[in-house]
Amino acid sequence: MVEGAHARLWLFRSAYVVIALVLVVARLLPLGQAPGAWPGPDVLLCFTLAWMLRRPDYMAPWLIALIVLAEDLLLMRPPGLWTAVVVLATEFLRSRTAFTRELTFPAEWVLMSGTMIAVALAYRFAFGIAFLPQPPFGFAMMQVVASILCYPFVVWISVMVLKLHKPATGEVDAYGRRM
Repeated sequence: MVEGAHARLWLFRSAYVVIALVLVVARLLPLGQAPGAWPGPDVLLCFTLAWMLRRPDYMAPWLIALIVLAEDLLLMRPPGLWTAVVVLATEFLRSRTAFTRELTFPAEWVLMSGTMIAVALAYRFAFGIAFLPQPPFGFAMMQVVASILCYPFVVWISVMVLKLHKPATGEVDAYGRRM
């Protein structure tokens, strides 16, 4: 049973890497984003937060840091800043695993909305401290709103298509420990 759980752990970690690669390549494609157009959601952030809330044992901090740092480098953002903010947000969620296990979806959505807003504000705050140029506040908040609205679709794909569920009471992880 532990071997099956260990294989499932690495299967979902591999799936996360593949999803991240597809999303980053899709963002790099010139798909006709005209200046001034509405910003799209940060789907990788939605997947990361949804998977962290559902199965924190599948989402290792080193894996999240590696994926988001690669995204930083490929999208030519300041290396490590977005990575640090996202890893801090995921570790905040990981520390509340026992609390979030019993949340209904509307409560989970509110928690994720607050987390996404906090992540965006922390990122903008760090940019402000360093006096780096940044997009207008309204534009950044429109992307956060788009991400918040995209979150239910990401959860639906994760649960219905990929069969990623919250751990049941008494379930063990890949190392035989109770979750």
